[in-house]
Amino acid sequence: MSTPILINLSILFSKPTGIATYAINLIPYLKQLNPTLLIANKVDKFNCYQIPANLTPAQGTKAHLLRLLWTQLQLPRIYDKLQGSLLFSPVPEAPLYSNCRYVVTVHDLIPLRFPRPYSPLTNYYRYYVPQVLERAEHIICDSRATAKDITDFYGIPAKKIAPILLGYNSDHFRVLDTLDRSHTPPYFLYIGRQDPYKNLHRLIDAFATISKYDEYQLWLAGSFDRRYTPTLQAKVSELGLTQRIKFLDYIPYQQLPIVINRAIALVFPSLWEGFGIPVLEAMACGTPVITSNLSSLPEITGDAAILINPYCTEEIAAAMKAIAKDFHLRENLSQLGKERASQFSWTKTGRATAEVLEKYIV
Repeated sequence: MSTPILINLSILFSKPTGIATYAINLIPYLKQLNPTLLIANKVDKFNCYQIPANLTPAQGTKAHLLRLLWTQLQLPRIYDKLQGSLLFSPVPEAPLYSNCRYVVTVHDLIPLRFPRPYSPLTNYYRYYVPQVLERAEHIICDSRATAKDITDFYGIPAKKIAPILLGYNSDHFRVLDTLDRSHTPPYFLYIGRQDPYKNLHRLIDAFATISKYDEYQLWLAGSFDRRYTPTLQAKVSELGLTQRIKFLDYIPYQQLPIVINRAIALVFPSLWEGFGIPVLEAMACGTPVITSNLSSLPEITGDAAILINPYCTEEIAAAMKAIAKDFHLRENLSQLGKERASQFSWTKTGRATAEVLEKYIV
């Protein structure tokens, strides 16, 4: 008996960030398609086919290469063995030279927008991804901004691309009215990786210019990255801000709403985003948002955030000053953010994704 759809979950690991969060939240809404999950650890109430556990981003570049080899060599055999009709991958990876029919998701083309010489990831997006997209039955992406990038960089026709905005868990990310803030200094919060395109150098410079608000802190939440974190820490030390800028490392999912709720604002000045889940989660928590006026970020915020030019340190600083001194602005942004966030949900994302996939199951 053939399997309607196989879902490739080789990227899942225990400390999920954007792409893994996307995959985890999508799966419940794809159950109606009777999928078989290709996954390292079983999931209750789903048909599962066990695959190696050493293919995830948690294991770094070596695992990325292993996953690509597994995708080309082993995945077609699994597809044939399970008599698959369609493969869905939540990343732009699929077997190139096989009979696999597939739909993939593209989250962003940041390695092409900010290429790094000799970077395996840049070459991956330059040479492998376009071949995957060319052969795909259809392409899902996170935003209109990413859809436009796919067409601009790869020449893929727009009719082959379905932009489906992401969601958030409204039971988890919400206003926590009873939260005690009395023992916490007021702080601006950033959540995410520390790659250069995340623009943390300008964020730190902007924070340094509001030194007269000396009761405020800046908290940077995200996994320590030996390529970038030491440089950022050295910059903070040179500016004499080690007591006011905290590096929090990765924040477990259960603690995230507390850290977001207590923040005076989320500052997310990224130079480009395929979506930007922290912005949506902060709005849902009623936390004011300062973010970039580029890429997908205005698609998420509408008029419910302060939008800044992320290349202009002065604009970032001015927005932070405005938040620090204007209680009414904070209250207004909080209310607008909650209203805006209510328009997004994983239910919407999941149902729209299931509709696309259903069209290609034969």
